[in-house]
Amino acid sequence: MTTTITGLTAAEVAERVADGRVNNVPDAPVRSLGQIIRANVLTPVNGIISTLFVLILIAGYPADALFAGVVVSNSVIGIVQELQARRTLNELAVLSAPKARVRRDGDTVEVGISEVVADDILELSPGDQVVVDGDVLAASGLELDESLLTGESDPVEKNEGDQVLSGSFVSAGSGFYRATHIGADSYAAKLSEEARRFEMAGSELRRGVNIILRWLTFIIPPASMLLLLRQLSDDTIVWRDALQATVAAAVAMVPDGLVLLTSLSFITGVIALARRQALAKELASVELLARVDTLCLDKTGTITTGEISLSSIEVVGDTSDAHAAEVLGALGASDPSPNATLKAIIAHYAAPEGWEVTRDLPFSSARKWAATEFGDRGTFYLGAPDILFDEGDAEEKARAAEAAAAGLRVLLVTRADEGWHDQELSPGRTPVCLVLLEDTVRPDAPEIFAFFKEQGVQLKVISGDNPATVAEVARRAGVDGADAWVDAREIPDDQDELADQLETTTIFGR
Repeated sequence: MTTTITGLTAAEVAERVADGRVNNVPDAPVRSLGQIIRANVLTPVNGIISTLFVLILIAGYPADALFAGVVVSNSVIGIVQELQARRTLNELAVLSAPKARVRRDGDTVEVGISEVVADDILELSPGDQVVVDGDVLAASGLELDESLLTGESDPVEKNEGDQVLSGSFVSAGSGFYRATHIGADSYAAKLSEEARRFEMAGSELRRGVNIILRWLTFIIPPASMLLLLRQLSDDTIVWRDALQATVAAAVAMVPDGLVLLTSLSFITGVIALARRQALAKELASVELLARVDTLCLDKTGTITTGEISLSSIEVVGDTSDAHAAEVLGALGASDPSPNATLKAIIAHYAAPEGWEVTRDLPFSSARKWAATEFGDRGTFYLGAPDILFDEGDAEEKARAAEAAAAGLRVLLVTRADEGWHDQELSPGRTPVCLVLLEDTVRPDAPEIFAFFKEQGVQLKVISGDNPATVAEVARRAGVDGADAWVDAREIPDDQDELADQLETTTIFGR
């Protein structure tokens, strides 16, 4: 399929670039320098202190105006931290920006998303992000996750001629599509434009201090006025001294020390996070982090390194080792965009001769299996054992469960004479072999999870793998309560029962 799609030529790309038909993506909604300065300078406490600063200068006592230093310190701390965070985030955005694979002059080229032009032909494979809107030109079991756009978690099958929207992700299969709407005209850009506003992180500490300051704006003026009038009623006191005494009394009523201590506490936390290679976008992020009591995480790539290796295979029934090796080699070679699991199989089993693919259905996380039809050799399925096993495979089921409980990722290969229909498994499947895969636990995972436990943070592991396997991997990584697992397909619908289940369960699989 790849060789028949040539894409744009270099001349056509240059023409579109000259015409401005490029994917200029709008910047993320961040605050400008002016907005950052205004937000950190024009605060209630700064307003009160600045007013008192002006009054003490009018009274002619500039030496007594040192209290205004809190305005400078509060403003500088907030501005410097936010500017530093913004600069670092911009650098990270460049490093982590998604790439696009486009067909140009018959070759597949990886470019930045801002280099995509109108009518470009883009390649899709599992895990890829759809960076611009377009129409599907060719598809092989292509399914997209559009949950970020529609809120619907079920993957959507895409065939030739269907529209794909930017902001979705490839959950299964592969394909090519032609870019039709780019830049600000893309669906994701229009959605983000509707929500393009910057919101400060909520802070209970700041909110509480601001409430006190708002009350003081009503209390301090009349109290200060009464004090000033009382001072002026004494003929022995000149008005400058009276104003000086009034300002001194008003400054004592302003909790500027509390505001400064809050900022200093935040910046201390930010520095501590920075030493651990963590970036706080705002000062209040420290407080929000301190309020976290439950952390949800995935297994693959979080608890584990994300690298999958083949441990072994176990043939089932009358299947020979040689035949199982041929089947696995053929399945690995049949997918033009193999996932991590197939790559682990391909590393050990070469493609056999004489196995021609007549049709295939790539793996989908929704149905938990993939299928390939090899003409007269039959249809072979690769996927989750609990989905592919038949009722009579009790002994093989027990072995698969035993391997999963040992922390291995278990897949099953089955064969059927007939192929699938409308993504429904064909009847009469015969087990061929069990494929046992290993996940590597991150070396620093036990230390990290022990820290969370000391801090009173509950861990919840949510994974699409077998819950017994996830539980064993989590146990090896030091996740507290890893023995409490459940198959997420069996969680109750009742809200109260669900709440109890979420409270007592640590591992959620499938």
